Amino acid sequence: MNLAAEMVMMTDTLAVRVARRWPEARGIEAFELVHPEGAALPAFRAGAHIDVHLPGAIVRPYSICSAPHERWRYLLCVLREPASRGGSAALHDAVAEGDVLRIGRPRNLFALDQAASHHLLLAGGIGITPILSMAQQLVQAGAGNFALHYAVQERDRAALLGALAVPGLAQRSRLYCSAGDAPARMDIGALLAQAPQGTHVYACGPARLVQAVQSTAAAQGWAPERMHVELFAAPQVVRADGDAAFELVLARSGRVVNVPAGCSATEALGAAGVVVPTSCEQGVCGTCLMGVVSGLPDHRDMYLSPEEQQRNDQFLPCCSRALTQRLVVDC
Repeated sequence: MNLAAEMVMMTDTLAVRVARRWPEARGIEAFELVHPEGAALPAFRAGAHIDVHLPGAIVRPYSICSAPHERWRYLLCVLREPASRGGSAALHDAVAEGDVLRIGRPRNLFALDQAASHHLLLAGGIGITPILSMAQQLVQAGAGNFALHYAVQERDRAALLGALAVPGLAQRSRLYCSAGDAPARMDIGALLAQAPQGTHVYACGPARLVQAVQSTAAAQGWAPERMHVELFAAPQVVRADGDAAFELVLARSGRVVNVPAGCSATEALGAAGVVVPTSCEQGVCGTCLMGVVSGLPDHRDMYLSPEEQQRNDQFLPCCSRALTQRLVVDC
């Protein structure tokens, strides 16, 4: 990210202090963030995330896994990714208790639907983070109309088990460990088929879990508006014939930016001095979304719905490319 882009991203941030950090599970660190002066933090609804600003102008979104009524803290659990591009590695290696960080205000793209009569919460791996906050919000509201199912490989990879063991949550939660002495797997088909009428489904975790939930729901005839999903990384798209270079035309100025093969559009724009605010850089959060004036995008994101992608009037330059030689964008 260039300096101008960094300044744009810093315009609506606040300082927080790392009050505590601890190993929550294998490969997962927990970070408790508080206001430096002890004040209440901005309110949020379950499912929200914050952008964490890290050294080297790195900005990454992380789900808040504490309960919304706990205004004195934001709790984050961060999985160290083997192929970290700086975010999880920086938090694990360079952030200590007492450090002051800058964060964006909470944003929510994965909220509970208040019209639902029942909520089916499905989590895989680190996807438990927003799902736990949802369950805590429902318990705090006195609602018993939910069930939580959490799948991991090994038990020592399961985060936040202590929070799931409290009254109100323990009897409505189930953990599945696919490896070990008594392996168990989440039966997505059965859970969806047996869900009470009026249920809304919320799934968060690895792409394979989320895609399995989506495909199973479609096969069972679930209405799309009752399905809510969040991915922390979009699946990698590999074209058999490789990526082709294309031209990105900025409609407001007429400027043409060449996007080589192996380079993202945001990288090419940044190299040309064009400010594009980004966060996840993986096609999940929607921060870099821009309009398309003409040309055909090659959508590779998980932010736009299939219907929105079919309209071809929006484009996420952090991961998507072009199927035409030229793509004219509203920038």
